[in-house]
Amino acid sequence: MTVADIVLIVLGGFAAGAANSVAGGGSFFSFPAMLAAGVPPVVANASNSVALWPGSLAAAWGYRTELVRMRPHLLGLSVAALVGGMAGGLLLLAVGNAYFAQLIPWLLAFATGLFAASPQIATWLKHRRERQASANATAAPTAHSNSVVGWLAQCLVSVYGGFFGAGMGILMMASLSIAGHEDLHEVNALKNLLSSVVYSITVATFITAGAISWPHTLIMLVAASAGGYLGVRLARRLQGPWLRRVVIAVGAALTAYYFLKTPG
Repeated sequence: MTVADIVLIVLGGFAAGAANSVAGGGSFFSFPAMLAAGVPPVVANASNSVALWPGSLAAAWGYRTELVRMRPHLLGLSVAALVGGMAGGLLLLAVGNAYFAQLIPWLLAFATGLFAASPQIATWLKHRRERQASANATAAPTAHSNSVVGWLAQCLVSVYGGFFGAGMGILMMASLSIAGHEDLHEVNALKNLLSSVVYSITVATFITAGAISWPHTLIMLVAASAGGYLGVRLARRLQGPWLRRVVIAVGAALTAYYFLKTPG
C-alpha cells in the first residue's frame, strides 16, 4: 500500500464518517476510495462494510430507550435482518470480482437515485403515517411488522444491504412504514437496530471468508470515526441541503465514471 493509497483511504473514510453523521450517503465516498486504492471490488465492498460497522452499532445504541418499548417487534424483524444480511453477504462472495465490477455502476446509480429521492420518500411516508393514524384512531393497534409481508419485505431489504448497502436505510424506513409502523422515532429506532444486525452478520460472514483487506479497513475505520466525530461541527458551516447536493453530485459523477470505465 503506497502513501497515495493511504491518503485516498483516509480522505474517503473521513468523508464517509462526516456524511453519515449528518446526511447519510457515506458509502459514496468510502467504497470508491477502496477501489481507487487498488482493492478488488468484492474485498473493497466487504472491507467498507467492516470499516463503517461501528457507526451502525453506535446509531442503534442511541435509540436503546425507544427499542425497549418495541420488544414484541424485535425478534421477528431481527431474524429477517439476520437471514437477509447473511444471504446478501454470501451472494456477494459468490458472484466474484468480475461480475460484481459489472454491477457497480448500476448499484451506484440505484443508490444515488434513492438518496436523491429520499426527501420525497420521507414526505410520502409522513403522509401515509398520517392517513393510517387517522384511519386507525379508534382501532386497536396490530403487530403489522410481524406479518409475513412485513417479514419478507425486511428480509429483501436486508439482502440488498448485505450485498451492497448504500441506500439500505432509506429502503428499510420505507418497508417498516409500509409494514405498519407510524411513529418516526419508532421507525428510526428499528431501522438503526436492523441495520446494525445486517452489518454485524455480513461482517462476520466476510471475516470468516477471509474477504477483508485489514490494512485498508483499519485505516478507514479510524478515519471514518474521526469524520463522524467532526461531522456535526462541519455541518454547522455547511448547511444540510448543500451537503446533500454534494453527496448526490459525487454519487452521480461516480456512477457516470464507472459506467464509462466498465467494458461492454
